[in-house]
Amino acid sequence: MLAVIVLALGLAMDAVAVALARGAAGAHRMTSALEVGLAFGAAQGLLPLAGWALGLAFAEWIEPFDHWIAFALLGFLGLRMIREALAEDEPGAPLRTRSHYAALALAALATSLDAGAAGLTLPLFAPPVLVSCLVIASMTAMLCAPAYWLGTKVSQRLGSIAEIAGGIALIAIGGHILFDHLTT
Repeated sequence: MLAVIVLALGLAMDAVAVALARGAAGAHRMTSALEVGLAFGAAQGLLPLAGWALGLAFAEWIEPFDHWIAFALLGFLGLRMIREALAEDEPGAPLRTRSHYAALALAALATSLDAGAAGLTLPLFAPPVLVSCLVIASMTAMLCAPAYWLGTKVSQRLGSIAEIAGGIALIAIGGHILFDHLTT
């Protein structure tokens, strides 16, 4: 079980960083923090299950470009956050028209692609696959909700600077994922 917990922590780190960045740009409500925790937890729990179920046949097809998908999705979200933060500072700028749930789903998917690949290794661990997926989902949700809330607190003090920093962080996370996969 210790190996599954370590795996869960490792898989959750990208999601935690993205939750923190989203918190800097998001609504200052506890329900939003819970939504982020649940969405990221669900994605981190379901994608390893899907990875396990699909098996090695499709992993060889997806693995060569999963890092490009994560990079593109996180880069898109990061640029969008930066653009909206800058537009917010312009006099007479229109109110934001962002779909919280669509952006949340994209972020959860982007940070969970590695979890899908990790699902291939789940049979190597002692706990059953479903238990492992529940541990991964729970750990991610328990870490992402407070990370989002912390991000909202930082943004209250720093305003759009925090949102720009969050956008840069999303792009950097996507770049890190891409660099990590291209150099290994």
